[in-house]
Amino acid sequence: MLLSPHEIAELGFARVGVDVRITRYALFFNPAGIVLGDRVRIDAFAIVAAGEQGITVGNNVHIASAALLNGSGGRIVMEDFSAAAPKVCIWTASDDYSGGTLTNPTVPDAFKNQRKGPVRLGRHVIIGTSSVILPGVCLNDGAAVGALSLVSRDVEAGLVVSGVPAKKIAVRPLDRLEKLAQEYLATLPARPC
Repeated sequence: MLLSPHEIAELGFARVGVDVRITRYALFFNPAGIVLGDRVRIDAFAIVAAGEQGITVGNNVHIASAALLNGSGGRIVMEDFSAAAPKVCIWTASDDYSGGTLTNPTVPDAFKNQRKGPVRLGRHVIIGTSSVILPGVCLNDGAAVGALSLVSRDVEAGLVVSGVPAKKIAVRPLDRLEKLAQEYLATLPARPC
């Protein structure tokens, strides 16, 4: 069941575009730090947690069921036509698992060693089911991440990556993606001023 426009407004987002569809079962932390563009869809059990630097979601963006966007360590940007499939985790902070420091949110920062950094998904970026994006990663325009992948480094525009760690397996046609996007946008009714 979807939230009504009134219910969405009551959540207190920084900004909400037109035709935003959010399931009643999605969860938001610090909605005042979240910007939602036009034609955004956020499915059941997704968790969108904005930190101090916020989360910006562009137009025509899909955040699927049980996806997690955790902005505790930096800004998250999902540009137009990007998508996170079910159970995708996007992290802007990650504890040091080497055993040399304490971990978890109950421990003060002085006793931990966290890797922090913003995450950016460019236009037409798609992340496959159950993939993990680590802090400081930029997925440039048209990048695609295969299911069950771990992305710890930037991905160049148009590359398809997959695996643990994610490695290049193909290239996407960026010009075709952009042409289709323009054709689609031309079908939308003009927005009143």
